[in-house]
Amino acid sequence: MTRSFIPFAAIALLLLGCEERLTQPDGQPAPTRTLTPVERGQYLVDVGGCNDCHTPWTMGENGPGPDMTRALSGHPADLEMPTPPSPVGPWIVASAATNTAHAGPWGVSFTANLTPHEDTGLGTWTTETFISTIRNGRHMGRGRPLLPPMPYFNYAKMSDDDLAAVFAYLQSIPAIDNQVPPPRPPAQ
Repeated sequence: MTRSFIPFAAIALLLLGCEERLTQPDGQPAPTRTLTPVERGQYLVDVGGCNDCHTPWTMGENGPGPDMTRALSGHPADLEMPTPPSPVGPWIVASAATNTAHAGPWGVSFTANLTPHEDTGLGTWTTETFISTIRNGRHMGRGRPLLPPMPYFNYAKMSDDDLAAVFAYLQSIPAIDNQVPPPRPPAQ
């Protein structure tokens, strides 16, 4: 073997390994075309875990999981939450079985309706309002603070193009009429 063959062989093996990883979870080749903003937004919503909190969970045959018939519609308006338990020891956070309401030192927060419903969701928002909300951590970019567990400070690191793509996707999904309750202040 010559010295030049060894690096070539290593590079070839590395490239073969990389090619194998360029597949989707179902083993199909990854798309090679450029994604539209809506497709890019769906990808970012999926990898960003938005359905984990903004889609109500329900019990299924494999345990709890997001109810995709109510995708990204936020905390169910018809689910009245009781007063959360007081913090005990190191446990300071309580979450609803739907994973859409969370209580802690900040009070009680309810995940927002991210669908394009004009009265109860993001239907009247603009791309600029959405980006400002994520960048500033404030409702509509200037209102009340976004509350835990919303990791806006992580999403604020996304590019404007990525946030615009997320918003484009959110505007493309079915509008669901679901009035999420306002947050509750901490117990005094």
